[in-house]
Amino acid sequence: MTAAPEQQARESKGLARGRIGLLGAIVIGISTIAPAYTLTGALGPTASEVGEHLPAIFLVGFVPMLLVALGYRALNSAMPDAGTTFTWSSRAFGPWIGWMGGWGLLAATVLVLSNLAGVAVDFFYLMLSQLTGRESIADLTTNVVVNVTTCLVFMALACWISYRGMEATKVVQYVLVAFQVVVLLWFAIAAFVHTADGSAPAGLAIDPQWFNPLGVESFSAFAAGISLSVFIYWGWDVVLTMNEETSGARTTPGKAAVGTIVAIVVLYLTIALAVLSYSGTGDTGLGLGNADIQENIFVALAGPVMGPVAVLMSLSVLASSAASLQSTFISPTRTMLAMGHYGALPPRYAKVSRRFQSPGYATVVAGVIASAFYAGMRVVSEDVLWDTISALGMMICFYYGITALACVWYFRGSWGGDVKTFLSRCLAPLVGGVLLLVFFVQTAVDSTDPEYGSGSQLFGIGLVFLLGVGVLALGVVVMLFQYRARPGFFRGETIARGRTTSVELEGEVTP
Repeated sequence: MTAAPEQQARESKGLARGRIGLLGAIVIGISTIAPAYTLTGALGPTASEVGEHLPAIFLVGFVPMLLVALGYRALNSAMPDAGTTFTWSSRAFGPWIGWMGGWGLLAATVLVLSNLAGVAVDFFYLMLSQLTGRESIADLTTNVVVNVTTCLVFMALACWISYRGMEATKVVQYVLVAFQVVVLLWFAIAAFVHTADGSAPAGLAIDPQWFNPLGVESFSAFAAGISLSVFIYWGWDVVLTMNEETSGARTTPGKAAVGTIVAIVVLYLTIALAVLSYSGTGDTGLGLGNADIQENIFVALAGPVMGPVAVLMSLSVLASSAASLQSTFISPTRTMLAMGHYGALPPRYAKVSRRFQSPGYATVVAGVIASAFYAGMRVVSEDVLWDTISALGMMICFYYGITALACVWYFRGSWGGDVKTFLSRCLAPLVGGVLLLVFFVQTAVDSTDPEYGSGSQLFGIGLVFLLGVGVLALGVVVMLFQYRARPGFFRGETIARGRTTSVELEGEVTP
């Protein structure tokens, strides 16, 4: 069964068509992942769990992302829609699961905006401190009023650029992404040079065993490493949410999703090998196992590795978090636009700016919610803020997993055509989706431990678990409220449950 013609006619939402090509989509995808920002915080904790097997874990974490991306590509090819997870899950499983899948995406992306803005604030004042030589400037981030005010300014700027549409977004992203990638590669080359000339603290030769995931000492350490590596790839799906604004809407976003993940894994492996060779995994000095430097590896290593131009690394992480702050607006705003368009949210969410052809109302709402969340949590406790971000990891695995399984179910009956079709529409997304949902359950179980995250708890239960369950429970409450207010969507009047047809398959162009 497919959607009726009048339902198919609803797909156009007024967004600007053909504004983004393949290169632009990949650049925005890399920007949302934010490699410089992600690596500086992830290298240390991951290395502390898996030691010298850091490259192996990055490769293993890459696998479920690639498998899920293949499912996203197949769904986008059959029905390109800015609502992605929300729309596709509604078509495959019905409105209730589709609504919750959309909620998972909204929770993860809107709330993580606050974290990105907070990181941008930290590195902004660190950069000023390094440029002026006054260490006291870096301490301004601990001043709640200064911190929150600066964060709100950054959020407003990112919201303004996003409101102006994909053309403004694309120009900003080209500059910021190019700068951070150049600095990261500069850092990697400099680290390899130090290793080669004997001036590196560890000076290790690259060992093939570093790529062996079976060498990790325990399954617990392996699982912890995988959880960290899954999160460092998060964000590539932004290229699918702008599919209605991309040239070649059925094929370009899918190619961009796979291209983004492949480019990121190559960059991650390059940096991982460079820091392992240079620093090793010792727990003293510049070793990656040193707890004193794990929160921000690049701050510790930039000076010894890059010398007098080390300030470029701070600028790179600032550019990375700022770029991701701006590009991350794309996913939640397009999802809210689609939910408003199909009647799952109030119709005002479907409003598109006539001048910029962007989801104007949804963009402002996303900015206000993220700003209010950051201000409130920063005043209460910095630990609460970070625990909330940790809890959002469950949302990421939740909506990725649902979308991957939606691909399997939507294409049921079309798997037997050939091996390639079976792999791309059934086996790959099935394995990827199941893995991510297993990670979702495992994280939920582990986070009940009061020591999980910052160690905060309530009634003997970890705060991360309570926040994660709270976000999902809030989604259920909002969904029930929307059901009472707008029952048409939940009756299947705007998005009908269905499956692929021979017509849709013939219209699909496989890269």
